Amino acid sequence: MTKSELIALLASRNTQLAPKDTELTVKTILDAMTTALENGHRIEIRGFGSFSLSTRASRIGRNPRSGEKVHVPAKQVPHFKAGKELRERVDNAFLAQQPNS
Repeated sequence: MTKSELIALLASRNTQLAPKDTELTVKTILDAMTTALENGHRIEIRGFGSFSLSTRASRIGRNPRSGEKVHVPAKQVPHFKAGKELRERVDNAFLAQQPNS
């Protein structure tokens, strides 16, 4: 699902809100989450999951074209861990789609 699809879905479910208000709300939430991660904070949404930063150490990589060794610097990358409720809902939906064996 893309951001525009999410906005359209939320707008259709909340007809009392103007589509522009729904778009602004989604953008505001995503901007706040991005800013929190930029500042090194952890984000936890109960029942959904948590976002945190993981540190990747520097390493020596290889350029796939030339085979030349390249230094890859250390960096922080976002990491998402699904919450228990989300994992259970996804698993139950998956099991419901499977033919009975």
